[in-house]
Amino acid sequence: MTSELIINSSGKGDRIALLEDKVLSEYHFESSEIQYKVGDIFLGTVRRTMPGLNAAFVDVGHSKDGFLHFHDLGVNFKTFNKFVGQSLSDKNTSASLSNIKFEAELDKLGKISSLMKGGQRVLVQIDKEPISSKGPRLSSDISLAGRYVVLVPFSKSISVSRKIADRAEKDRLKKIITSIKPKNFGVIVRTVAQGKTLDELERDLTNLVRNWQEGIKKLKVSKPKDKIVGEMDRTSSILRDVLNDSFDSITVDSESLYLDIKKYLREIAPEKENIVKHHNSKSKIFEAYGIEKQLKASFGKSIAMKGGGYLIIEQTEALMVIDVNSGSQKNSSQADSALNVNLQAVEEIGRQLRLRDIGGIIVVDFIDMRAAEDRKKVYDRMREIMKADRSKHTILPLTKFGLMQITRQRVRPAINIATREVCPTCDGTGKITASILVSDRIEDTIDFLVNKQREKKISLFLHPFLYSHFTKGVFSKRFKWWRKYNTWVQLYKDSSLPITEFKVFNKVGEEIELS
Repeated sequence: MTSELIINSSGKGDRIALLEDKVLSEYHFESSEIQYKVGDIFLGTVRRTMPGLNAAFVDVGHSKDGFLHFHDLGVNFKTFNKFVGQSLSDKNTSASLSNIKFEAELDKLGKISSLMKGGQRVLVQIDKEPISSKGPRLSSDISLAGRYVVLVPFSKSISVSRKIADRAEKDRLKKIITSIKPKNFGVIVRTVAQGKTLDELERDLTNLVRNWQEGIKKLKVSKPKDKIVGEMDRTSSILRDVLNDSFDSITVDSESLYLDIKKYLREIAPEKENIVKHHNSKSKIFEAYGIEKQLKASFGKSIAMKGGGYLIIEQTEALMVIDVNSGSQKNSSQADSALNVNLQAVEEIGRQLRLRDIGGIIVVDFIDMRAAEDRKKVYDRMREIMKADRSKHTILPLTKFGLMQITRQRVRPAINIATREVCPTCDGTGKITASILVSDRIEDTIDFLVNKQREKKISLFLHPFLYSHFTKGVFSKRFKWWRKYNTWVQLYKDSSLPITEFKVFNKVGEEIELS
């Protein structure tokens, strides 16, 4: 399987698309306005404790206070909190943990009110981004994620990803980490560390320790609500988490981001630096790779499948419901038809969960299958497909009613893209006037720009239907413009534009305002 990362940058943020075998598998939007990302570490102030919830509300600067539960403090919270307090008061001048003395671990049945009070400063990490009307979910069990390992201050344990099944490889990795990790730091070895050398693991661990040291240094001069350690941006975190040998290319349309990614890859995976490409064509990058079309086709209520079946995806207040429908099938028997459609649905559902970043409870209503072995095939295939999903999830076997229950962790707001558009001509009234004249408007605009304003090298962005209209045939309308005006008009498809709108750019790439 081939993987490509396509990144479109704009003033509002970055749109990130992951293509697997040319099919859109993940889509993310990194807004330039987002201040609270999963992994960011803040110096917060306790607003109040809630004994009934055994939790505290902490001000980290967001409009809604963050939620910190007792079970998210970490077993060595007393040691951690003492260290933070000493760092804030200048009693501690070192970020090293080698000489600290561990306090008693927290009792699982303890109360947060005995550890915190209003006005207290506490170092917290974003566990979940603010979603809807809720503030961020917080944790004081700090960890710093790297490419191959996760560094856990105030811990002594070394654990290896359960996805690494080879016992000898697990023992090898544990032995390496034991020899290089600093004292009183725990380490979690990630799946991608499998087969990596001592030098690669040590370089990754050293970078994380440096980030920790810089954060503690910053803590000494910080004020409440300040960010102490910032998680890398979404683009870099995706590269860190999904980059593997199957990656063929990373294409970016921003020169500055292109240089940043090359620099980042030079640090974490030097052998991959050359797969980064800069898209400097006038055609939009998402249009060139067919992503705009896939976005429109993948985020609707109804999702068509290749075999003729389709899914209906609906969000309710409590859960997400996915209904599998057979459509038109040509299988010889009803049982074969049901199994075939359900297996096709499993593939698409796995993609949709990742693509939309759907979290919470998901209930899938498959087509009824009488044979227990058929239900097991669908269940096993769903587990296999979901192995590619980086979010924590649980899948339950199908019930006798054909229902499958899935829970999937959500740490960011779910992505939703409007696939129904209000007609730009009638504003949704249903009465269209003069939209058929858009072709004439375009021709009049070109005539005016060439003959009156003496523009040369005009570029026109327009809906794919209009693009086909002007370029169809050997003696196309565009060819006739060239014969008439002695200038070649460059046309580009843009699926994001309504059919009645178009944009014109001059030879230096500036948009020409049309009256």
